[in-house]
Amino acid sequence: MMNLSRSVALISLFLLPFLSSSFSVDNPTDRRVLVLLDDLSLKSSHSTFFNTLKSRGFDLDFKSADDSKLALQRYGQYLYDGLIIFAPSTERFGGSLDSKSVADFVDSGRDLILSADTSASDLIRGIATECGVDFDEDSSAMVIDHSSFSVSDGDHTLIAADDLVKSDVILGKSKIEAPVLFRGVAHSLNPTNNLVLKVLSASPSAYSANPTSKLSSPPQLTGSAISLVSVMQARNNARVVISGSLQLFSDRLFRSGAQKSGSPDKYEKSGNEQFVTELSKWVFHERGHLKAGSLVHHRVGETDEPAIYRIKDDLEFSVEILEWSGKSWEPYVADDVQVQFYMMSPYVLKTLSTDKKGLFHTSFKVPDVYGVFQFKVEYEKLGYTTLSLSKQIPVRPYRHNEYERFIPTAYPYYGACFTTMAGFFVFSFVYLYHK
Repeated sequence: MMNLSRSVALISLFLLPFLSSSFSVDNPTDRRVLVLLDDLSLKSSHSTFFNTLKSRGFDLDFKSADDSKLALQRYGQYLYDGLIIFAPSTERFGGSLDSKSVADFVDSGRDLILSADTSASDLIRGIATECGVDFDEDSSAMVIDHSSFSVSDGDHTLIAADDLVKSDVILGKSKIEAPVLFRGVAHSLNPTNNLVLKVLSASPSAYSANPTSKLSSPPQLTGSAISLVSVMQARNNARVVISGSLQLFSDRLFRSGAQKSGSPDKYEKSGNEQFVTELSKWVFHERGHLKAGSLVHHRVGETDEPAIYRIKDDLEFSVEILEWSGKSWEPYVADDVQVQFYMMSPYVLKTLSTDKKGLFHTSFKVPDVYGVFQFKVEYEKLGYTTLSLSKQIPVRPYRHNEYERFIPTAYPYYGACFTTMAGFFVFSFVYLYHK
């Protein structure tokens, strides 16, 4: 029996690195996702969303949020590459999982979808705060809008929202025509966190309050300060989606018709399914995921990379950048990629040209300053993964035998020298022979 246990342990240790390394830069969609539910009935009531993920190749592992065997990693290796938390009322996770381990999960470069509602616990609120989002402190408050609500709603808490972020990378190129139905809690963005972004915002007439009681004081969250759904891309390119509504992902709202109050346009289906599907493609790196090859540089007319440059050398620089299309790597096309030739500060800043096949290139002259420089490409664009590449190269001055025999800028000094000699000769001649 002991030998059998040892064999199982050895097999687990052998296979675990392969299972935990399922996510890679070369294949961003080959990954396992842990789904935590506070009610297992959500597996059927939100089945359309989960089936969409499965159809795109994701391996979903459903578990109860209070499961005593919950763990994100084992033997120092992560078991999952994505985490979905649909457990707003959970006060404490089971097993070894807690808010710190969720934060560490994101810090390791992995992705998270977090959804809350009016029953959001302090645990869920704390995780959201770590990601730069603050839910309304009033646990009984909901988003109310008396002008942008669904006509099928009586208490104006089913919001028909259409204020979406203008980004084809995050929400896809196909415009979401129908309004997105939302019933849940409001949240605001931490002003000190510049990584978090509103994806679905409330209208200027919205506010957060208890719909069953009269207002005794002005609400704390009002108008466009209210975010309904937000996203964050960390500096390590981990992505997070935070929603104030668990119903947003439900089959019921996916199939529900939508008509915004005051609008004659009536839609057979809300925009929820399209909105959530496109957003999940972004958060799980099926879109907006870039990778770059190595930085290539050489002198003009040469192909080999030198170990050192000389001041005023003419050089060529290039880098290949590809974008994941969801199925394969495609050439990335843009006109805003730049390279810096950097030492303490950029001495050269050039916008790279592209051949439309993923190769970005330029040429420039090495500045008349010697030292240890770096080629730096730091690319940040809304919705895309951040690229930060650098390569170090020294730059030397001219050797003593490499200077020009006569420097053109010194011609005035040459002239002054010979003029002085000629003047001294004339003066001496006149002084000696003039009577």
